[in-house]
Amino acid sequence: MKWALALAALLTVQPAAARTLKVCADPNNLPFSNAKEEGFENRIVRIVAAELRADVEYVWWAQRRGNVRETLNAGLCDIIPGVGSSLDMLATTRPYYRSAYVAVVRDPALKGLSSFDDPRLARLKIGVQLIGDDGSNTPPAHALSRRGMIDNVRGFAVYGDYSQPLPQAPIVQAVASGEVDAAFVWGPTAAFFIRRSAVPLSYAVVSPLSDGPALPMAFDISMGMRRTDVPLRRELEAALERRAVEIRSVLVSYGVPLLDQP
Repeated sequence: MKWALALAALLTVQPAAARTLKVCADPNNLPFSNAKEEGFENRIVRIVAAELRADVEYVWWAQRRGNVRETLNAGLCDIIPGVGSSLDMLATTRPYYRSAYVAVVRDPALKGLSSFDDPRLARLKIGVQLIGDDGSNTPPAHALSRRGMIDNVRGFAVYGDYSQPLPQAPIVQAVASGEVDAAFVWGPTAAFFIRRSAVPLSYAVVSPLSDGPALPMAFDISMGMRRTDVPLRRELEAALERRAVEIRSVLVSYGVPLLDQP
């Protein structure tokens, strides 16, 4: 009788609820993420979630100023992938990759252009990424401005035309069309759209990797979480380390320019 009762008790035990990892990501931000989960950050999230034996639930939110406050810090999600490791408004894991700005060109005679001090820049039409509707400057924009290159520079919003399926493509397309002769673009973005270009383009990593101590051109990238989520941070770091080879393979498959981490 006792064994029958024990068996009945076992049969009525409910399976443990699956763990869910809530991820805030941009639904229209290739090569990083999109709602079809085609970006390399989507693939890395799947790898990490599998290591944690967790299901992924996305909270789609356009990557704009204030998105950390409005999403992660508001409790809508657990992590934001692909954030700068030095971002001070949240806690971050150890970096899982490091990349840099690059110079994109079409003309073979310009192949290898990489320095802001290259004398040819003064004679070229140059594209550069700007952040936000107020035209805040990226590091390359600051570097060009320091050298008096303003009239021959055209800004392209990082967020682009969000009604289009590839909002960040226009700056690389402008090089392909000859609208600009060269463009300084965040490396992962540049490499992705160069691969999609019908016109052969090339890029070179900006050199040196800083324009003085206060203006770096290379950045470490991490996953971000709330400062209070210390156990989650440790879990994510362990998962990123255990699956590092697989994650690097994803980055390479998307052509991300990878630098050694200091």
